[in-house]
Amino acid sequence: MDIYEEIKENRAKRIEELKETIAEHNPEAMFADGFDNALMGYSSDGKAVYSADVIIGTLMNRDGMTNEEAVEYFGFNIECAYVGEYTPIYMYEE
Repeated sequence: MDIYEEIKENRAKRIEELKETIAEHNPEAMFADGFDNALMGYSSDGKAVYSADVIIGTLMNRDGMTNEEAVEYFGFNIECAYVGEYTPIYMYEE
């Protein structure tokens, strides 16, 4: 296994462990499907916290959107979606 594959495997394992920790802390926590790579942690009230910048990058790389399309899609379809009390939080990095 090369170093790149090892890093990807370790990251995937860490994300699964983080999702388990969040679910243990709050069994009602909601997750953003298809964006595990953007999961950063969780809030004190048990909401999953995602990086908005990583999600936008994923939309561009994975789905072939332009930056403008990805920002618009994220804002309208992901960030503004309310799925209950434990809707994920999206943070921006500056």
